[in-house]
Amino acid sequence: MDSLVPAETPPPHAVCVPAPAQGHINPMLKLAKLLNHKGFHITFVNTEYNHNRLLKSRGPNSLNGTTTFGFETIPDGLPPSDANVTQDVPSLCESSKKNCLDPFRLLLSKLNNTSSSNVPPVTCIVSDCFWSFTLKAAKELNIPNVLLSTTGACGFMGFLHCRTLIEKGLVPLKDLSDLTNGYLNTVIDWIPGMEGIELKNLPSFIRTTDPDDFMMNFCLGEIENARNASALIFNTIYDLEGEILEAVSSTYPPIYTIGPLQLLLNHEIPADDNSLSAIKSNLWEEQPGCLEWLDTKESNSVVYVNFGSVTVIKEQQLVELAWGLANSKQNFLWIIRPDLVNCNSAILPPEFVSETKERSLLASWCSQEQVLNHPAVGGFLTHCGWNSTIESLSGGVPMLCWPFLADQQTNCWFCENKWGIGLEIESNANRDEIERSVRELMEGEKGKQIKKKAMEWKSLAEKATTAPNGSSHLNLEKVVKEVLLTSRSSIST
Repeated sequence: MDSLVPAETPPPHAVCVPAPAQGHINPMLKLAKLLNHKGFHITFVNTEYNHNRLLKSRGPNSLNGTTTFGFETIPDGLPPSDANVTQDVPSLCESSKKNCLDPFRLLLSKLNNTSSSNVPPVTCIVSDCFWSFTLKAAKELNIPNVLLSTTGACGFMGFLHCRTLIEKGLVPLKDLSDLTNGYLNTVIDWIPGMEGIELKNLPSFIRTTDPDDFMMNFCLGEIENARNASALIFNTIYDLEGEILEAVSSTYPPIYTIGPLQLLLNHEIPADDNSLSAIKSNLWEEQPGCLEWLDTKESNSVVYVNFGSVTVIKEQQLVELAWGLANSKQNFLWIIRPDLVNCNSAILPPEFVSETKERSLLASWCSQEQVLNHPAVGGFLTHCGWNSTIESLSGGVPMLCWPFLADQQTNCWFCENKWGIGLEIESNANRDEIERSVRELMEGEKGKQIKKKAMEWKSLAEKATTAPNGSSHLNLEKVVKEVLLTSRSSIST
C-alpha cells in the first residue's frame, strides 16, 4: 500500500521545516518525499539564503515542485548575502531563535488562506529538532508538530545529558588547560547505553569555560524543548540504537525510527517516479564525473574522503591529510568544497597533485549516497556527521572517523566501540599516522573486520526498510496514522 490517506478532499497538508544547513535539509527532504508519496500535500520551507543557493546549484526551475509538493521561504534574520558558503552556525542559531517565528506564522496564515484549490489547509508540521520555534505556531493552530532528529539517538542522548554534566560540576571546564591536561579523559559511567564513554566523546559544545556559552545552552535548550513535540522521528534503526532509544522514550513523546531514510525511499517509491526524484537538495553544484571515474576502479579499492558541509579544517591539516593519502598508495576520491579550509582557499602542494594524479580524483561536491553505494568504494574517511554515518552504514562501507564538532565525537565513539564499523583518527594526526590508518582500513586485518561488521549492519538496515514487516517501514505508517493524521479539520487563523 502506498497512500495512507483516505480518498477524500482536501488531503492532509504537512509543512516541512529543516534547520538551514545541508545536513539538515537532506534528511528532511527525504522525509517530505515519503509523506508526499503517502498522500500528503507538502510545503517545504527553506530560508531565503538557502533557497537562493539551491537555485544557483540546481538551476532556476529546480524548485518548481509539483502540484502536491511546493516550496516556500522565510528569512533567517541575518544580513542578506549572495555568498555560496555555509553560514556561521552560532550566528544562524541565535538569529533564528529570535527572528523566525513571526515570519513562519505569516507563512502558515498565507497557506491557510490561499485562494488556490491546489493548496489545502495546513494539518501538521514536521520540523527539525534544532528549529523548535515551530512548536509555538503548531500549538496556536492546534495541529501536530513532529520533530525530526538529524542526530542519531546517541548524539541526542549526548546533548540531553549536558544538563546533568552541568549539575555534577563537570561542565563548564574550570580552565582552558582542561582541554589538554587529560581532564577530557574523565569516564562517564551513568548515561544509559553509553557506559564507559569519556567527556571528550560527548558533544563538542561542552568544551567551554563559559557557563553562558551560547551553543552549549542552545543545543541543550532545543533538545529539552523537544519534549513538547507530538512525536520524535529518528533517522536510524532500532537494532542500532535500541537501548538509548528506550532510555530517551521514558521522558519524551512517542519515538519512531524510520531510517535509513534513503533506503526507505528506495523501497517505498518506484524508481520511475520522476516527479519526486527530480527534487533534490544539494546546496553546491555536483561536480560531474565522480561515478564515471569510480567505474574505472576495482572493487573496494577507493578511499572516499569527505568532511561534510559544515566542518572547517586548518590549512596544515589539509596538507597532512593530502600527504597521508598520497603515501598510502591507495586510490582516493576527495571532496574539497570551496569553504573547507578556514580563512583560505584549499591549495594543495603541486607535488601532491602530480604524485597522485593516476589514482586520485579531487572534486568540489558529489552525490554522496551514490558514491558510497558504488562497488569501487572500500572505505570512507569522514567527519562522522550523522548523515554520513548512517549513509556509510547503509552502503556497508567501513569508516575512518575524524570528528570535529557537535555530535561527531559521539558518533565516532559508537562507530568504533559499539558498532564495530569505524576506526578513529586523532584530530592532530600527522601524515604518517594518517597513512597507517588508511592502509589499515583498506588492507589490514582490522579493516577486514570492520568491513565484515559494516556489511552485517547494511543487511539489518535493508531488512528494517523493506515491506511488509521492516521496522522502519512499519514505523512510517504508524507515525502517519497515529500522529500526523490526527488533525484533519479545516484550520481557522
